[in-house]
Amino acid sequence: MEPLNGIDTYIKEKVLLIEQELKTSIPSQWSIPAPLREAMMYSLMAGGKRLRPILVLAAAEALDADSTAAMPAALAVEMIHTYSLIHDDLPAMDDDDYRRGKLTNHKVFGEAMAILAGDALLTHAFHMIVQSARKHGISGETIADIVEDLSRLAGAPGMVGGQAADMLGEQGVTRLEELEYIHLHKTSDLIVFSLKAGGRIAGASDKQLAALEHFGTCIGLAFQIQDDILDLIGDEQKLGKPVQSDVKQQKVTYPYFIGIEASEARVEELTRKAKQSIVQAGFPKPERLLQLADFLMKRDH
Repeated sequence: MEPLNGIDTYIKEKVLLIEQELKTSIPSQWSIPAPLREAMMYSLMAGGKRLRPILVLAAAEALDADSTAAMPAALAVEMIHTYSLIHDDLPAMDDDDYRRGKLTNHKVFGEAMAILAGDALLTHAFHMIVQSARKHGISGETIADIVEDLSRLAGAPGMVGGQAADMLGEQGVTRLEELEYIHLHKTSDLIVFSLKAGGRIAGASDKQLAALEHFGTCIGLAFQIQDDILDLIGDEQKLGKPVQSDVKQQKVTYPYFIGIEASEARVEELTRKAKQSIVQAGFPKPERLLQLADFLMKRDH
């Protein structure tokens, strides 16, 4: 296995590759109103970790497959994630002025165009997934499985449901289980999709798909708990957003329920369980997934 510091280079290389592909992901020949195209690209190219598309590619690579065929699905999940952030920032939702150190979409293009940009990115994600079949010969059955996963995990029983629960929770989350439900659906479900999509395209067995799902559930929850921790003790410049925002908005978080130390221990436990599931499932090249789990546990932004 490569030393852990190799993961930094891996992530930078993948981010560069993903962003090159994102730039041309909305066909230039399509007749789209200029402000809409501009609003879509503004948020799509606004930076960020590109975690979800990286996980799509890393899951395919864990099965010793060429990740090229997984790239359209990787771009699709980034579009879904971006649309969710655009809508999340709207005045009717979190009412945020900045995202990743830049003005949020509605602050630049207005609320109506921001909503439409999000709608367009959500819809275009499904077009991208079909490109896996058109360009790379992925079977229709596999594409159907991926579309079924995406519509569920990004929809009402998944990410959108988690967002709804988060909004309802602003009226008072009183149990840790309620908060965990929000985290699992708002954050983990799209990470689970990413891993399973990469796995499906690379021909994962049922056992391997189940391991990828468990891995995604665990690291997704750990990721969100780490976010809660960083909101309290993180570096504002590295985060690209104000710290203590959860406290100011009186949001209930993991540290609120169990404290910072116990939250950090929970992140470590979830990361260990995630890695264990991959090790036990017999992936030919699991190293990058294992490294990514550790990287996310130790991140500071």
